[in-house]
Amino acid sequence: MEAINITDYGLFFPPERLVMRDRTALAVLHHTGGAPGEDPDVAAIDDAHRGLGWAGVGYHYLIRKSGAVEAGRPALAMGAHAEGANTRSIGIALCGNFCEEEPTAAQIESCAMLIAVISASFGVALDEEHIVGHRDLAATACPGDALYERLEEIIGKAVWYQGE
Repeated sequence: MEAINITDYGLFFPPERLVMRDRTALAVLHHTGGAPGEDPDVAAIDDAHRGLGWAGVGYHYLIRKSGAVEAGRPALAMGAHAEGANTRSIGIALCGNFCEEEPTAAQIESCAMLIAVISASFGVALDEEHIVGHRDLAATACPGDALYERLEEIIGKAVWYQGE
């Protein structure tokens, strides 16, 4: 399997505020929303989520428009990204508002590579029952139609990356 470079900026999460997951059954895709073209880094999202009173960024991974992958919340910790499913999922956010713009080709490739790694590491099945959009779990437009319509493609690419 092809290696993926994940940049870790060493965000601090108070240990007393983190709860570890006992299982990982889902990968949940999100978009960051905002104005089209925005490409916030994980530190900016961390600041925004802390402003909500959270322990830090709620997503485990962020994929920038360039395809760069940044580490957010520790991979084994419970996220804060999909109420009701946080105890069993990993959250992946792609920068952009996919109700109004398309994800970049680099984001699609990096997302597929990351999902292949998550599948291999946590045993998450590579199918549409286990790789889902936020809207599959809650009444929201997230991750936007432009990303949601590419889920099948992302899963197919993840299967291919896993077989490399």
